[in-house]
Amino acid sequence: MKFGSDKISKREESVTKSIYIKRSLVNQIEKIAAENHTSFNNVVISMIESCLKDE
Repeated sequence: MKFGSDKISKREESVTKSIYIKRSLVNQIEKIAAENHTSFNNVVISMIESCLKDE
């Protein structure tokens, strides 16, 4: 099987934003990330998506 550009998933357009987060929340998010072997960013994005889906 030949690997071609049709096998590469397209990334959605993204932007960078700076937000200020209380240290206590950062600590909690970092703990969740470590327990799940993922990044801080991935946890935050997952939380935001989950909250927005509930609306």
